[in-house]
Amino acid sequence: MSRMDSGRRLDERLREVVAGKLSLMGDPRLRLVTVTGAKLARDASYGDIYIAAHGGEQREAQALEALERARGALQASVNTAMHLRRTPRLRFHIDDTVAGGMRIGRLIDELMPGEDAPADA
Repeated sequence: MSRMDSGRRLDERLREVVAGKLSLMGDPRLRLVTVTGAKLARDASYGDIYIAAHGGEQREAQALEALERARGALQASVNTAMHLRRTPRLRFHIDDTVAGGMRIGRLIDELMPGEDAPADA
């Protein structure tokens, strides 16, 4: 197995562990938060966690605040589940690719004629 494949597997495992722990937390600010991706540093010193928080910028800010408060519990879960030599320091980011994709979709909808419009118009 290549180092790249191993890295992707670790990234996905990190995403799964954090997402699973979030689903068990009772903080209402973490409802409707989706862990969209994770990237573990090569030396496992840190792990970047990417989230989408449905409900706008204020919800995103609240979710990031809740994640910062839960960092210790999340890192402990990562340590227990992944058995790494060191526990990575988790860093949380809003995944703007989801919003960007939705924005592009809206632009396409605006530029393309609707199904009701005649094709030769």
